[in-house]
Amino acid sequence: GELQRVGGADYLHTLIASVPTTANGTHYSAIVAEHAKRRRLALLGMRLTAAAASGTDPADLLDTGRALLDTAPGETWPAPIPLGARRHLPAFPVEVLPGWLADMVTAVAHFTQTPVDLAGCIALAALSTAAGGRAVVEVRGSWTEPVNLYLVTVLPPGSRKSPVFKAITAPLLAAERGLIETTRPMITEAALALRVATQAAERAAVAAANSATGAGDNLMAEASAAAMQAEAITIPVQPQLIADDVTPETATTILAEQGGRLAVLSAEGGIFSILAGRYSGTPNLELFLKGHAGDMMRVNRRSRDEHIDNPALTLGLAVQPEVLRNIAQMPGFRGKGLLARILFAVPVNTVGYREIGTDPVPDQVNDTYTRNLTAMVASLAEWTDPAVLPLTPEANALILDVERDVEPRLRPGAEWSHIVDWASKYTGAVVRLAGLLHLAEHLRDGWGKPITADTVRRAIALGRYFAEHALGAFDDMGADPVTEDARALLAWIEANQAARFTKRELFSGVHRGRFRKVGDLDPGLTLLETHGYIRAEAQPERSGPGRRPSPGYLAHPTVIANGTDATTATAAVNR
Repeated sequence: GELQRVGGADYLHTLIASVPTTANGTHYSAIVAEHAKRRRLALLGMRLTAAAASGTDPADLLDTGRALLDTAPGETWPAPIPLGARRHLPAFPVEVLPGWLADMVTAVAHFTQTPVDLAGCIALAALSTAAGGRAVVEVRGSWTEPVNLYLVTVLPPGSRKSPVFKAITAPLLAAERGLIETTRPMITEAALALRVATQAAERAAVAAANSATGAGDNLMAEASAAAMQAEAITIPVQPQLIADDVTPETATTILAEQGGRLAVLSAEGGIFSILAGRYSGTPNLELFLKGHAGDMMRVNRRSRDEHIDNPALTLGLAVQPEVLRNIAQMPGFRGKGLLARILFAVPVNTVGYREIGTDPVPDQVNDTYTRNLTAMVASLAEWTDPAVLPLTPEANALILDVERDVEPRLRPGAEWSHIVDWASKYTGAVVRLAGLLHLAEHLRDGWGKPITADTVRRAIALGRYFAEHALGAFDDMGADPVTEDARALLAWIEANQAARFTKRELFSGVHRGRFRKVGDLDPGLTLLETHGYIRAEAQPERSGPGRRPSPGYLAHPTVIANGTDATTATAAVNR
């Protein structure tokens, strides 16, 4: 009775058949998929209607329509095969610097609209210039670390490297001029004393030569004593803190004259090609190897041989990405350990996203920075034997923790196994950074105080930053050029949300330093197509005279979805 009232057994069977089950799930999933396709097609139509209503140029509207239809639901486009992810590198931890230094770094970076990494690394090089060769950190037993650093920041042309260098290093040049003024009277006095003593020795020699036989012995002794007195007089050299792109031979001479202390600071990377033998024809890395470690050097001068017992060389450079890729191929740079001594920074390029009309560095910030850095130079300039900076027990315990953390990373196949040469010097770099932070915190009496645990923690934060950037730098040095080209092209597609683009449009938008002619795009485009990031459109037949239309390409939908972070994408284009 009740069953018949609702339609009977036949209707009940119909109701059961209308409920999705494992038996009929395929049928209903197909229905859902078809409705989804219709909804997406309706959405595409709405987008075309909106574009037409906005007054879009008809030719552009047609291009947009083709691109939308080409990416419409239909054949499934498999997910792209990754090219190999570029590392996401952290920003420079400016907050770990002493306040007076952090303020200057931040203000210079803001005014020049450059990555804070650039000013931060040059600031560390400035501290190293002031303190290098004048202090060592005593870790445990006979283990000591000098406080000089090698720093290299990598940025493309047009990144305002020179203005940042000028702002950060200006106090060093002022301090150098002050030291020159201080030593000028001593140089004049010593030069006069040498001239007088030399003339006296010459007169004594003449008198001895012309003396009678009986008095000759005494006059000869007097002439010998006068000559030795003249030879003992040394004229102080004019102080020099900074050199530019000097040859290793010239730098070695300056280093010997300056008591083993010198900084090579430059907004270019020409020093690397000089080291590789641009002028001599053979690489000469000895100075830059021993100048970092503090190993004794013999200097052969024309007049006499000398030893530099504890050479302390500082290196602070800003180079272009091409230089970074080239130095990995230079003979001996990796094998002899030069690259292992360098703290690299590979910041995001800000060109194209810079603010206009930013405020200059406040006078108070600049004056405080100049005063403090000059005081640091002056307070350490007179030290002949390096000041010894001990660690507190708590600070030493933190260094032990760093060693324990590093060791497993060096195992075969571990995170740092491919940069074990660099990573083996990591703990020493952290110690050096701690020494510089300590001296910058205690400008006039840092040599009389131990390095605290808080200072070591801040040095560890810097060390972690440089470790991540070292991984990125060594990745770039060993990268396949075609893969790098493909990444640059992909970054342009993402940054411009180019669902459809032509080869000519691509060439007009990418960095001309990397792609000098249209044909240079081909290897990268082929790799992107092989990996499924793009598809080549069918080439239309040429009708009539004129140039063949530029080849067109479609971008995978996920590429467009990934293009929301335009800053990061453009940074990759400009690398």
